[in-house]
Amino acid sequence: MHILGISAYYHDSAAALVRDGQIVAAAQEERFSRKKHDYRFPEQAIDYCLHEAGIGRGELDLVVFYDKPLLKFERILETYLSYSPAGFKLFLMGLPLWLKQKLHTPRELRKGLHGAYQGRFVFLEHHESHAASAFFPSPFHEAAILTLDGVGEWATGSLGIGRGNQVELIEELRFPHSLGLLYSAFTYFTGFRVNSGEYKLMGLAPYGRPIYRDRILEHLLDLKEDGSFRMNMDYFAYCYRDRMTSSKINALFDGPPRAPESEITQREMDIAASIQSVTEEIVLRMARHAHERTGASNLTLAGGVALNCVANGRVLREGPFENIWVQPAAGDAGGALGAALFAWYQLLERPRDNRGKDAQKGSLLGPSYTAEETRRFLDSQGAVYTRHETEDEVCDVIASLLAEQNVVGHMAGRMEFGPRALGSRSILGDARSPEMQSTMNLKIKFRESFRPFAPAVLRDHAHEYFEMKPDEDSPYMLLVAPLKAEKRLPVDETAEGLDKLRQQRSTVPAITHVDYSARVQTVDHERHPRFAKVLQSFLDKTGCPVLINTSFNVRGEPIVNTPEDAYRCFMATDMDALVIDDFVLLKADQPTAARVDREQHLHRFALD
Repeated sequence: MHILGISAYYHDSAAALVRDGQIVAAAQEERFSRKKHDYRFPEQAIDYCLHEAGIGRGELDLVVFYDKPLLKFERILETYLSYSPAGFKLFLMGLPLWLKQKLHTPRELRKGLHGAYQGRFVFLEHHESHAASAFFPSPFHEAAILTLDGVGEWATGSLGIGRGNQVELIEELRFPHSLGLLYSAFTYFTGFRVNSGEYKLMGLAPYGRPIYRDRILEHLLDLKEDGSFRMNMDYFAYCYRDRMTSSKINALFDGPPRAPESEITQREMDIAASIQSVTEEIVLRMARHAHERTGASNLTLAGGVALNCVANGRVLREGPFENIWVQPAAGDAGGALGAALFAWYQLLERPRDNRGKDAQKGSLLGPSYTAEETRRFLDSQGAVYTRHETEDEVCDVIASLLAEQNVVGHMAGRMEFGPRALGSRSILGDARSPEMQSTMNLKIKFRESFRPFAPAVLRDHAHEYFEMKPDEDSPYMLLVAPLKAEKRLPVDETAEGLDKLRQQRSTVPAITHVDYSARVQTVDHERHPRFAKVLQSFLDKTGCPVLINTSFNVRGEPIVNTPEDAYRCFMATDMDALVIDDFVLLKADQPTAARVDREQHLHRFALD
């Protein structure tokens, strides 16, 4: 039985296909359209999923949408009436799209499936889809479920319990009170783009001091012991304006919002540290309450807030749960997968036997490309390459390049589902290099120098470098852990702000954030076998089991999908080498005529 899950029209449209309970394929539309956070109907993602399953649209048994548009429109209409006439302009801006498309989602789904699918459509509530995406692929037979995001229909967060093939939501937080929107409001206030700049805010936080924490808790929130809260909406404008905060908030934070692309000051760093501290406190309180309410020893997480890996790390280290599992595609894209799994397990009441392993398949659920497809494209570009005979041989070449301080773009096998590159669409570098963080940020990623890079580390060696248990997993790069004391180096503790960046803090400085933290990906031979071979070869050559792993893209672009995407990104940056499966390209060997003008490329992505 083939079930297609779809998320669309709001943020990160995606499709996922489940066959008899097994995840066959899942992908975000942005990877095909090359439009970051593409919200349009995911036609190309659907085409891919159907191709991977070897079926046509007419062979689908069920199509499930990840939320209920009519209920969402009810919330928007009621919000407008509550703030009328202040919100009339914002309401009019969104109304045409609702009248043309969103209120007619069944018609749009039928049209998007080319009329070939004649079955029925099922619509789940937004947080049901998130909860299903958190629990059903997890390794747990029973677990508490927390979902936290901006807003679905009315719910902005939910608490539930998953047992076997059933999830039940038992509590919810409702709009306009939202942890996701609170964090996005501060993303906006510090000059970053909402729905894409939240990572930057989290990365900026360790450069500051949480001096505004008490002001946030005193003036903006009424926070309860169970983690629920009410926001003082006098300070927020997202209900009635096309901006997140009102002018009243300026006095609390010593001035107006930072203008995008302007200099980042100590004030923004301190604001980032403060809202991050508050966010962690809220998530910790919610986790403790979830444990008290459900009695479960395991916790699963989804929703955009679940991508806050610093908060996740604190829940694991300080919270009451023995284990936690976070959906790798925790945002709206993952709702497509959750919708399909909910239909199979809960609506159709099919048995679930996960045997203690997660069913996410390393989140390698996207397309792969044949050697012939890659060769044909490279030849059409006049690219100079070497093709290696075996995977062991090419992994050894990659490790040698990295050990010699080269930056390598690595594309191999199936593309990752979710916002994290996990070795299949990654840019790799030597974590031991003191200069590598700035080099990769400014010359390759074209992004702010303060942004930290994540380490990929062989799972069996993670506890040697990070404060993690010997058997602890973080395969999807969704947990932050402190660096072990013996790997740290002495620094000038009086340094403030970006001056902290200029200090070598550890034996693996390129992945050590200024607070000695790291967003860890543990790599094993079961989930990510090829990447594990690269790391093992690097360990054999250098004695170090850690590499920089950052997503294969530049600022403003989605992660690469095809050989063409990878080659274009490689030629437009200062990357030293590109590996596409068994093909190895060195920048120095490429014809000058093929080079993309770097300054033109940099200008194109000056704003994200």
